[in-house]
Amino acid sequence: MTDEYTLFEWAGGAGALGKLCEAFYQRVHDDEVLAPVFAGMHPDHPKYVALWLGEVFGGPAGYTTERGGYPHMLRMHLGRAITEPQRRRWVNLMQDAADEVGLPGDPEFRAAFVGYLEWGTRLAVENSRPGADPVRDAPVPKWGWGVAPPYRGSVA
Repeated sequence: MTDEYTLFEWAGGAGALGKLCEAFYQRVHDDEVLAPVFAGMHPDHPKYVALWLGEVFGGPAGYTTERGGYPHMLRMHLGRAITEPQRRRWVNLMQDAADEVGLPGDPEFRAAFVGYLEWGTRLAVENSRPGADPVRDAPVPKWGWGVAPPYRGSVA
């Protein structure tokens, strides 16, 4: 099962991730913790997040070709000072949206999905701290049925 399909395919492809992000950002819009963080977001923001998730989960490299890949994602988070309550709410609302739109509920998929949400949001918190100096030119992570290895940069 897991070697035959990417997480992108198992989730239902670009259409499913698009629905996920639309449902998620509708929840964000009404959420007291996250609404202020995303006030004034670009109307295509849900589309961009769906592209990111699609690429991370083994789909087309749409975020890289359309938005600039990891360096662009990193720039969107630098200096934002994301708090732990905001991070946790983001993860919880994304899981609620996944249930709402009917993403697969099997334990293997959900473990990989939530594993990425936890990893990605914790990285976003670290990268958003004032004065953070993260690696700026890393590749888009590739998340699969296991875990992503740590990025160590180029080896000389």
